[in-house]
Amino acid sequence: MHTVKEGGLDAADLPDSLKQLAADNGFNGEAGAVLANKDGVLLGLGDGRDPFIAAAAADKLPKGDYSFAAWLNEDEAPLACLGWLMGGYRFDRYKSQRPAVARLIAPSGVDIDAVLRAGAAIGLVRDLVNTPAADMTPETLEAEARAISNEYGGTINVVTGADLLEQGFPMIHAVGRAAAVAPRLIDLAWGDPDAPKLTLVGKGVTFDSGGLNMKGAAGMALMKKDMGGAAHALALGRMIMAAGLKLRLRVLVAAVENAVAGNAYRPGDVLASRKGLSVEIGNTDAEGRLVLADALALGGEEDPDLMISLATLTGAARVALGPELAPFYCDDDDLAAALQAASTKLADPVWRMPLWRNYDAMLSSQIADVNHISGGAFAGSITAALFLRRFTPAGGAWMHFDLYAWRAKAAPGRPVGGEAQAIRALFEVLAARYPA
Repeated sequence: MHTVKEGGLDAADLPDSLKQLAADNGFNGEAGAVLANKDGVLLGLGDGRDPFIAAAAADKLPKGDYSFAAWLNEDEAPLACLGWLMGGYRFDRYKSQRPAVARLIAPSGVDIDAVLRAGAAIGLVRDLVNTPAADMTPETLEAEARAISNEYGGTINVVTGADLLEQGFPMIHAVGRAAAVAPRLIDLAWGDPDAPKLTLVGKGVTFDSGGLNMKGAAGMALMKKDMGGAAHALALGRMIMAAGLKLRLRVLVAAVENAVAGNAYRPGDVLASRKGLSVEIGNTDAEGRLVLADALALGGEEDPDLMISLATLTGAARVALGPELAPFYCDDDDLAAALQAASTKLADPVWRMPLWRNYDAMLSSQIADVNHISGGAFAGSITAALFLRRFTPAGGAWMHFDLYAWRAKAAPGRPVGGEAQAIRALFEVLAARYPA
């Protein structure tokens, strides 16, 4: 497979037959353009800025084995290989026909295990997020967590239904009690109990109707993806286990459906929480921070070295940064800088947001310790993060990601549908912090 930058055809070292093929078809290296004959494949790189452009070939070429003739350096090769994997992804669970995909023979020097680990994590997030809510219930999320735990020798404990009240998770219970499938807290542990503790907390709202503050039709259309934070937590946890990082991992998933019934929680209710704070409900469509709060409180009880929450939490984050940039919050400047460096290196975009303490006052309540939303339209993602901060240990290291977990516009290796964000960059940071 020969790669050509746009406008660089004349300078490319190509067999004569491929030069003729390019001339006959008006090929000039445009991004994602693919031509092939018996002597090889032409892949257009465009301006060369998309590290995953190889995915275009994986998507368009017939079944067979392919390799790169040139182009790749040690930085480009792993991303090109990952792009190929991403380009071969298909969500075909409901398809009667499942076409075969082209295979890439990776260049020498590429860490194949690392590429496959990242590709599997991306595929897992996409599969879980793409699955319709009828087939992705809190019970299904539990089954996925159990499968991962069994694969890597972890342990798992699940608190379900009314037991959530008995064991101190009142907000998880309140949000999920109106649904046909009972809410639950999934608690997966893996690794050496004496190693540094890392806790991942994922929002697992398998469908979000908005509750009694019900969404409109347009707002509800993509709400099968509201368990995207849980998908990211499970996928990142699986990467960590597969790599054998030297840590004690805990993955907490608050799995609920935000449904409507006579026993649904209401605007104006005051809920108890595991942390001991009373929480006034300003809007039932801001349910994710409630279930995360109880899970964060549990995770903080053992004072982990680092706690990371992942959630499709606010529309305000999309207004601020759009669908492709994953906003994150972090009080630790060194940790944030390491993540931003990994993000740039791996083309896994993130953007640091401020935990602006002056906005804490927006969460005041006249009848409870805190309201879970602000009284106005400003700084919605920031105030959500500030709410969550109240449920983490004072002074503890914590990062929070306000994800979209969806791609509305296709690009090479990134089809429309569920999408993984930030977990490759996060894994890079964690692998340096807790090396295998």
